[in-house]
Amino acid sequence: MDIEQQIDKFKEFLDLKHKKDIIDNLREGKHFVNVDFQELVKFDPELAEHVLENPAEAFETAELGCKSLEYFPAEEVQRFKVRFYNLPEKNKLLIRDIRSVHLNKLIVVEGVVRQKSDVRPRVLSAKFECPQCGNILTVFQKGDSFKEPTKCSCGRKGKFKLLNMDMVDSQRIVLEEIPEQLEGDAQPKRINVFLEDDLVSPMSEKKTNPGSKIRVSGILKEIPIYTRTGSKSVRFDLMIETNFVEPLAEDYSEIKINEEDELKIKELAKREDLFDILVKAVAPSIYGYENLKLALLLQQVGGVEKIRNDSSRSRGDIHVLLIGDPGAGKSQLLKRMSIVAPKAKFVSGKSASGAGLTATVVRDEFLRGWALEAGALVLANNGLCAIDELDKMDKEDRSAMHEALEQQTISISKANVQATLSAKTTVLAAANPKLGRFDPMTPIAKQIDLPPTLINRFDLIFIVRDIPAKDKDERLAEHILRIHQNPTETKAELSTEFLRKYIAYAKRRFKPKLTNAAIKKIKEFYVELRNSGSTDEDAVKPIPISARQLEALVRLSEASAKIRLSDKVTVEDAMRAIEILTTCLQEVGVDPETKKFDIDLITTGISSSQRNKIAIVRQIIDELEQSLGKVIPIEEIVERATERNIPSSQVEEIIEKLKRSGDLFEPRRGHVQKVI
Repeated sequence: MDIEQQIDKFKEFLDLKHKKDIIDNLREGKHFVNVDFQELVKFDPELAEHVLENPAEAFETAELGCKSLEYFPAEEVQRFKVRFYNLPEKNKLLIRDIRSVHLNKLIVVEGVVRQKSDVRPRVLSAKFECPQCGNILTVFQKGDSFKEPTKCSCGRKGKFKLLNMDMVDSQRIVLEEIPEQLEGDAQPKRINVFLEDDLVSPMSEKKTNPGSKIRVSGILKEIPIYTRTGSKSVRFDLMIETNFVEPLAEDYSEIKINEEDELKIKELAKREDLFDILVKAVAPSIYGYENLKLALLLQQVGGVEKIRNDSSRSRGDIHVLLIGDPGAGKSQLLKRMSIVAPKAKFVSGKSASGAGLTATVVRDEFLRGWALEAGALVLANNGLCAIDELDKMDKEDRSAMHEALEQQTISISKANVQATLSAKTTVLAAANPKLGRFDPMTPIAKQIDLPPTLINRFDLIFIVRDIPAKDKDERLAEHILRIHQNPTETKAELSTEFLRKYIAYAKRRFKPKLTNAAIKKIKEFYVELRNSGSTDEDAVKPIPISARQLEALVRLSEASAKIRLSDKVTVEDAMRAIEILTTCLQEVGVDPETKKFDIDLITTGISSSQRNKIAIVRQIIDELEQSLGKVIPIEEIVERATERNIPSSQVEEIIEKLKRSGDLFEPRRGHVQKVI
């Protein structure tokens, strides 16, 4: 098939199948048309095969065919691209399987965007004028170096005047293999992908942000590698000249919901057992944990982000931390939630570093400078980041999370890169207690190897416990064994796809506001709980709940209203939020001594009753210093403290704490002295 025939065939095909699309796109200022390749196969199999085998030529003839249409304003539109999608399976390759035989062929690869350069203009052609005869010479620019005309028809050589250049926007992204496609210990491979023209428009750019999963179809090209001496190497690098980009993993804002889906969603929202149905669909293969599953459902929907007049903002994302016994299903819940969330990253303990979670600065070979490479929390922007084995991470790496959890930004200042990245990411983390199993009599801060400042940033902390109970164990064993017998049997009433659409609909369409009744209910709960502590005026009063938990209540109430597809947060939503928060506080915020809520157990690791005892011991030391001198026997301190109802074991523990904090030191065995 010669060039003229190809142009005519493409003209006929585009006029027959895509006339409306071309006219609509031109009216909107879009200089491209997307073509389903399977339609071309049905229209002319020979032409379709030519597109796969000689794509560079086929794309040009398709463009010329489009420009030759009667209704096409050829003089106004210089370039109009024909982009093909839905290519055959045989053209889909893994990045690791690309070989030299695929050069100059049309291929399809999938991957995660790891790096992205700035958009820069690239010269397609340049016009020069001969100063001797006035002749206009056009030179098409191919490759990396800018070419000038060598000779004019009048005989002149060199020194031509540059008139103008035809430029196109271009950008380079680095595509890395999707982790799910890897086998065993295989390292993910990367390939350079070049985007041009409408593929780097502001709307298209959102598809290729770092962390996005995309499918790219384009022509595989070779790039020469130069040695240090400047000569060409015998080895070549590979890159893909892109024809079409398709997002694979979207966030909730990009999930398509048709009219039929909308009707089903509205019908489901009217049901009285709405929350029961949705909770069962969250993780049908994991038995029990209804309250935790409800919290995870509310986490997926989230609260409403608020930006105030003074530019300060309060986040809408709800962060959840699971702590508990091994084998209780924490990791399974994390994995499941990373499947339910459309844009999710799963990282685990020791294998995650601070740079891997936040961002790092790497050398950019394309622009010859430094480039940012995003970590998991940035890659999961507007999605979920599931962090397993949080307690196994290094302290320095964990500290990188503080800013991301509360401010939802990540600040980088390395090399010559100073940047603040957006990380509007919901975090779901899991950790194990230090001694393997959870001890209900020991404060939570002592049991997990996490700083209280980090624990405090989680809205909800759930204790996942594995306690023997005959009836529950029978049901659990039956459930697990039935799953092993029939792996496909555990079907929820709703599919994962529909659950995702329901959450997306609720998250996108509704921004509920607190009603006065809901405000009154939350306020009553907050004030009553805050003032339910010790009545002893001299003692240090416990703080059962702080303003951070009040904000968590608001977020949970808003999420509950969203799930009901309501614009108003009612008393019912407030009660649901209070119930979840109370469950968490009962598990992690109760002082074993006083049996009362004390948020200090979570935020500082020291309860107010313990702080009160520390104050008494300090007072005893001051009294003894006046009567006995600077060096005080520990026995004397213990004796005076036991008179004030503090057990000797606790006194010794308090003295150890004061020594560690630098308030006391031991000048000789059995004696202590204050550090002045």
